[in-house]
Amino acid sequence: MEIKPDKQILLELAHYRMPFGKYKGRYLVDLPEAYLVWFRQKGFPAGKLGQHLQTMLDIKSNGLEPLIRKLQRDFPWE
Repeated sequence: MEIKPDKQILLELAHYRMPFGKYKGRYLVDLPEAYLVWFRQKGFPAGKLGQHLQTMLDIKSNGLEPLIRKLQRDFPWE
C-alpha cells in the first residue's frame, strides 16, 4: 500500500499559525514539542486546529521538520 499525502493539506499545515495563547501567531512547526505533547495529554482542540497540532507532533517526533520548512520556503503562502 502506497501512502500519498494530500499536497494541499501539507501546504496548509506548513503555513498554519497558532490562533491563540502564548504562541499566538507562530507557525505550528515553530511550536515547542513539549507544548504539543501537553496538548496531547490535555486533549487537542476540536476541528482543523486539533488535527494540525496532532499531525505536527507526529512530524516533530519523527524528525520531519525540515520537510515542513522546505515547503514554507518553496511554496510561499502570503
